[in-house]
Amino acid sequence: MKFKDLFVSRQHMFSMGIEEDSGQHFVSFPVSNGMVDYEEYYAVDPQTFQRFLDDPDAALAFVMKCRRRELDELLIIKPGTNRGTAI
Repeated sequence: MKFKDLFVSRQHMFSMGIEEDSGQHFVSFPVSNGMVDYEEYYAVDPQTFQRFLDDPDAALAFVMKCRRRELDELLIIKPGTNRGTAI
């Protein structure tokens, strides 16, 4: 998988982009499990992606839900047993 960031919020520590092989849009943020830092990627449809680009505050509300693990069904890569927590 090739995740390409198209928008990055350094202040709120999340990014949005497209997975180049599948064309799937995503929102991601860093997590850590104490041994390794990595990103979790959440699928969004093209209309939602465009809305988030137009209104990053709406994207931040989505990211906060993801950080609380309320939208795990949208994870593109399912986490292992030693799942990290949001940084």
